[in-house]
Amino acid sequence: MNALGHDLLTAARTGDTDRVRTAIEGGARVALVAALLVGCATGTTEADPGASDAPSAASGSVAPPDPSRAPEGRTPDGTLLVADFGSDTVTFVDPGRDGSGKGGAPIVSVKVGTAPYGLVVGEDGRAWVATAEGVAVVDTRQRTRLALIPYATESGPVTTGEYRGGGMGIALAPDGSRAYVGVNVPGEDGAVEVIDTATREVTGTAPVGMRPFDVDVSPGGREVYATDHDSFDVTAVDADTLKTRRMEVAPYGTEGGLGSWLKPHYAVVRPADGRLLLPFEGERLAVLDPRTGKVTIERMTANTHQHGAALAPDGTLLVVGTGPIGSDDEDPSLTVRAPDGTERVVPLEGPHEDVAVSVDGGTAYVTGGFTRDGYWNGITVVDLDDEKSEPVRLTAGNRPLGIAVL
Repeated sequence: MNALGHDLLTAARTGDTDRVRTAIEGGARVALVAALLVGCATGTTEADPGASDAPSAASGSVAPPDPSRAPEGRTPDGTLLVADFGSDTVTFVDPGRDGSGKGGAPIVSVKVGTAPYGLVVGEDGRAWVATAEGVAVVDTRQRTRLALIPYATESGPVTTGEYRGGGMGIALAPDGSRAYVGVNVPGEDGAVEVIDTATREVTGTAPVGMRPFDVDVSPGGREVYATDHDSFDVTAVDADTLKTRRMEVAPYGTEGGLGSWLKPHYAVVRPADGRLLLPFEGERLAVLDPRTGKVTIERMTANTHQHGAALAPDGTLLVVGTGPIGSDDEDPSLTVRAPDGTERVVPLEGPHEDVAVSVDGGTAYVTGGFTRDGYWNGITVVDLDDEKSEPVRLTAGNRPLGIAVL
């Protein structure tokens, strides 16, 4: 990070608004926005939206699927499914012995559409994958694509890269009758589109904020929540009427606008009370009550830029730390936060993006794709029950972002 960006970051974190204003005076705002629009997480730069997504030297080669592992008939429970942001596929991954990552390998890749981002799997075994072109429907039991549903929202040319238009976060209604996908419109507010999962048609659209990184659904299914990265807010969408309301979530303030590093990324909904949990920088956990729009802050300890989040069955919160954005920040990690707020921070090798947890809650799977440079083509497997065990790196996928456990 350059000195100007670091000064603005420090000022935003400390709440020193005078220092922020000083940092952006005299034309510095323009220079800062131009420098920081290339990303939100590290000092490296992302390729232009139309550039190739070929793996960088640091990412390593793409592990080819192993046909000998492909089972005939139904895909075994516990298999991992990852969205390959670096290609137009999803990859099915054998997680190894007892799901530990040891001896695991990719099984097969299925073409879905350009630059897939988020994915979600229903109880019927169908996966809904948000790509730049539309939402792909995949039969995970037979490992085939069933359909590609185009977006109703005009999001520009189909491209790749961090700022590409098209689908980002995606979620299912509790009864599986609807899929909700956040559609990014580069440089403008986005939308949540509603898909009837029986007819595979878009049945409604609701306006939301800029770059809907994540989409979640309330426990009863009455509301849908889009985490709007570039507008510092969460949009609540009424599932029946599609009426919306915006709630600011900016524990560091909104100074710096698009150039700020300190924006919301991913959220989880706590089943017990319906509140949204949004981690920031390994320092603050924003707890949003969607009924009132009120945000309370709890302390976190990883001190690193954070992206993906998931909840284990027992309420443990898992948060991916992507690495430092300031000189005082810590390296990549996985935060394991118990319901009582106590935390264990597991170091990771290199940036990661998203996380899923095994059905029994004993294992976390963290994708190495990352939306920026520095990614690697694999999954880190963390044993949540044995604190002394070392994470296992499993080579699989092509810049994998979204992940689900089948």
